[in-house]
Amino acid sequence: MNFLSACNEMADLVQENIKPFVGSPAGGEVIRMGADHTPTEKIDQIAEEYVINYIREHELCSVLVSEEAGRVSIDGGKGTIFLDPVDGTYNAVNGIPFYALSLAWAMNGVVQKAFVRDLASGETFTALLGKSARCNKKPIHVSQTVRLDKCAMSIYGRKFDPTRMMQLGHKIRRWRLLGASALELCYVGAGRIDGFVDLRGTLRVTDAAAGMLICTEAGGSVTDLNGDSLIFPEEVTVGRCIIATNGVLHHKVIEYLR
Repeated sequence: MNFLSACNEMADLVQENIKPFVGSPAGGEVIRMGADHTPTEKIDQIAEEYVINYIREHELCSVLVSEEAGRVSIDGGKGTIFLDPVDGTYNAVNGIPFYALSLAWAMNGVVQKAFVRDLASGETFTALLGKSARCNKKPIHVSQTVRLDKCAMSIYGRKFDPTRMMQLGHKIRRWRLLGASALELCYVGAGRIDGFVDLRGTLRVTDAAAGMLICTEAGGSVTDLNGDSLIFPEEVTVGRCIIATNGVLHHKVIEYLR
């Protein structure tokens, strides 16, 4: 089955079946500790179960790496899928319309296909390696902003030391704290914001794999704090920091964060 078509079907399943738990305390019920050593909430578990069952049935990969279940073997398929069933769980549980399903397919360690569905609005971002990025099937491109004092950037704002941000914060025009990394990377790719910074050191491959391809295929740059290629292990207990920008601003952002 075509990967992106399959992702659309999985997203429809997830979107429909988590509806009763969106904006509800029941969705935030802690079921267990996930493979990433953070609590798995009810809404995460439901979304993940539907996706894993679909992937098994259609043999979409040989290995699945998911935020909650960890590393799962799948019979019959090829490649690796990185899954975040609900990126932005807090937003979903509290009725804030900014949360997503994120899926990326990789072969030999290289992500080649990416899918992010905004589960609140239904907006869908996709990318194929070397073939541009799209939103609802229309091509997208990063912004052309060249000055920090004109740019808008998103920051992941939970449990981090803001000291490194202060120099950059004094230079840019506006901050946004949106709370769903996959969608924020897509927003950089779509030119809605000029950059996304996460300094926690806890961003995992499941959070970022799809959004990174969408951002870079749309003309953006994604690196670590030193400007080097961002490489994740294929598991969910190791996190990274990330800087994603429209490319034009990238070196300036790194300089100020130093």
